[in-house]
Formats: sequence, structure tokens, C-alpha cells
Amino acid sequence: MAVTIAVSTFDLSRPAVLSQSQQRSSFRSIHGMGKRMVERRLRQSSTRLKALREELRVIDEQLAMMTDEAGDKGIRALVSETPGAGAEYRDAQAQADAMARSRAHVAASIGQLEARQDELLDQLQRA
Repeated sequence: MAVTIAVSTFDLSRPAVLSQSQQRSSFRSIHGMGKRMVERRLRQSSTRLKALREELRVIDEQLAMMTDEAGDKGIRALVSETPGAGAEYRDAQAQADAMARSRAHVAASIGQLEARQDELLDQLQRA
């Protein structure tokens, strides 16, 4: 097994001082890089936010349908008083509850992403 170690040498007899133009150039490239990175992250978060909002819209439609269905099955279970109807109601209600948890998770993700986007906009404004 061979191990290679890279060793850098520095000329300590010369000071490592950048000229003013080199410092300005270096600052601009670092500053520009940070700004480009923030802009890229803003575009990514915007795309993700659009997708999450669309997902939330779909979940809302499905949740409304599942809640209505669970309510209907609950009424049927009360009227028919059969064990099968009660089980159908419990299953439908469990599905509606799971969809409600999913909606809450997506809504929380949207809130977090909006907060992150605000932070990025603040960083961009400072840059």
C-alpha cells in the first residue's frame, strides 16, 4: 500500500501581500460568487415552493373528498348498526386523518421554505 503526501512550500522571505487591485478583484469575485449562489438558491427555493403549493392544492382536494366520504360512512354505520359498516367508517376516517397529517407536513414545509427564502432575500439585499 502506497501513501502519497503532498507538501506545499512557501517562500517565507517574500511577504504574502496582495496589491490593491488584486484585493479589489479578489473581493469582487468572492462577493459575486456569494451573490450568484444566493440567487441560485432563491431560484431553487422558488421552484420547490411552487411544487409544494401545487401538492398542497391536490392534498386539499383529496382531504375534502376523504372527509366527506368518512362522514357518509359514519352516518351509514350509525344507521345500519352493522360491524362491517363500522369498520368501513374507521378505515375511511383513518385515511382522512393520515391525509390531514400529510397536509400539515406540507404546510409546515411551505412555511419553513418561505422563511428560508426571506433569509436569502435579506442576504441578497446586503450583498
